[in-house]
Amino acid sequence: MKEPKTMSRTRGDTRRAEGGALNVFAHSFLVLWTLLAAGPLIWVLLAAFRPHVDIVSDPFGWPTALDWENFTNAWTTANIGRYTLNSLIILSGSLTGTMLLGAMAAYVIARYDFRGNRAVHLLFTGGLMFPVFLALVPLFFVLDNFGLLNTRQGLILVYIAYSLPFTVFFLVSFFRTLPGAVQEAALLDGASHTRIFFQIMMPMARPGLISIGIFNFLGQWNQFVLPKVLNIGSPEDAVLPQGLAALMVQQQYEGDWGALYAGVSMAMLPVLVVYVTFQRQVQSGLTAGAVR
Repeated sequence: MKEPKTMSRTRGDTRRAEGGALNVFAHSFLVLWTLLAAGPLIWVLLAAFRPHVDIVSDPFGWPTALDWENFTNAWTTANIGRYTLNSLIILSGSLTGTMLLGAMAAYVIARYDFRGNRAVHLLFTGGLMFPVFLALVPLFFVLDNFGLLNTRQGLILVYIAYSLPFTVFFLVSFFRTLPGAVQEAALLDGASHTRIFFQIMMPMARPGLISIGIFNFLGQWNQFVLPKVLNIGSPEDAVLPQGLAALMVQQQYEGDWGALYAGVSMAMLPVLVVYVTFQRQVQSGLTAGAVR
């Protein structure tokens, strides 16, 4: 027995009303979340162009004039330029080593069957559950015994070891999603395992590599605890988070809040540029790595 048209229309109108209410709630939540996430960022960027007097008198006001001197003072007087250079040098070595070693280890675990494969995979995965704070004292003495304490080389090695567990954990799932027919065809054509990895599998895994590279970049760029403990040499060798912390303590006494906000803005801009540039690759890499 068919339902009356009036009843079916009523149910359809009810469903559309419920869907509309749900959409309004979802969009309102997204707008609120955007304000909470982007609000502090926009406030810091605006404060970076305001003189110190305006910030003290009206912390949440709009800039009355663009004060580019804040960036000059932060870059030269506060040595933000030197700290940024130190971070870039360390990050270039640690990020390259993390991506190369992590991709090689994940590829072997994901694509080859050998005795102890699962144990090696679990060993890397177990590293995710080990807090870095428990390793600070042993790392300090290990680097000291090898003569790598207060050196960029030692900090690069620690960054690589600290980032490898998550890198391998993420890339193993991603390499398993890649088609095996291409690898088998290359083996039949006489290609070596090294050539297959670098010339075939690495280009195919580009979305996953970019995604995990962004995460590693963020974690290593914003790292504060490890360089604070393991790189306690001269203040000129400090990385950017250490420099910003020192600038914050210094500005509490000198009172140049504009330079402090300018330094924080310069520390955020590289991260924003990298993420905006590779946003689509990050999204596709996360989606492909989650589907098996």
